[in-house]
Amino acid sequence: MAIQKLLLLMVLQLSLSFYLLDLTNAHAPPSCLKLGFYAKTCPSMEAIVSKVTYQYISQTPSLAASLLRMHFHDCFVRGCDGSVLLKSRNNLPAERDAIPNLGLRGFEVIDAVKSALEKKCPHVVSCADILAMVTRDAVAMIYGPYWEVPTGRRDGSVSIGSETFGNLPPPFANITLLKQNFAAKGLSVKDLVVLSGGHTIGTSHCSSFTDRLYNFTGNGITDPSLDPNYAVQLKKKCKPTDTKTLVEMDPGSVRTFDEDYYTLVAQRRGLFQSDAALLDDAETKAYVKFQSATHGKTFAADFANSMVKLGKIGVLTGKAGQIRKQCAFVN
Repeated sequence: MAIQKLLLLMVLQLSLSFYLLDLTNAHAPPSCLKLGFYAKTCPSMEAIVSKVTYQYISQTPSLAASLLRMHFHDCFVRGCDGSVLLKSRNNLPAERDAIPNLGLRGFEVIDAVKSALEKKCPHVVSCADILAMVTRDAVAMIYGPYWEVPTGRRDGSVSIGSETFGNLPPPFANITLLKQNFAAKGLSVKDLVVLSGGHTIGTSHCSSFTDRLYNFTGNGITDPSLDPNYAVQLKKKCKPTDTKTLVEMDPGSVRTFDEDYYTLVAQRRGLFQSDAALLDDAETKAYVKFQSATHGKTFAADFANSMVKLGKIGVLTGKAGQIRKQCAFVN
């Protein structure tokens, strides 16, 4: 628990240090993003992205959750510039090798799409746009919402692993930190609770939440905000030092994008402390309760809208950045 408190303090300090810079980037109008950006330069772009993405998702549906997380993690650090795709170089850890990103999967999907596009339209489509498009298609392929993706992003050339801390919301974040983190990116409280719904798919290592089970206050107790029966189930799967076991974030429908996440949170069965935190704010709690009571009446449309907003954070357009030839390396 002492380590968790130290990490939380570090995250808060880093968040404050990045706050003004992030506000500037988040609110910069992405005027060059538009639908059909590649209509003349690569008219088959969307068809190619969809075809290659389907080849992977149809075989491994769990990749959809990983790709969604990758896009989110990309946009929350330096904006949606594909910096999360860059490999470390010169012994300097890139974002993808930082602790919060060690569980990311799906880089091979992005590379395969890029390779296909380079054959058809060399040096035209950015890796940042590919990640945004692949994420949309992957989510739609597991029965999630479909949204139009404005394109025209260009790729960044810098990726610094340490910048993930203070920018990416940790799984032990409280509601105050979550609201601050999202606001710094130009996202609303509603966007926060809507995008949290992405936890309806995917898995997590036990190490991301074992403090909730065994040492929440540093005195060996379980987080009282966690349903005790669910805590018992989780303890059967996760021992205190377990760092390898994977647990479904939305048990029973981990590969289907639906509204069950909100029912779980309302029942105090959200896996992370950051999930439980949604019940500590009037606005987020009301949204959780509404989606739970109405079987996600507006969730799909809300998620689509928030994903479009997410995809516009801190984008590079025009002559800024570059179009990488390979997504893992700068030109």
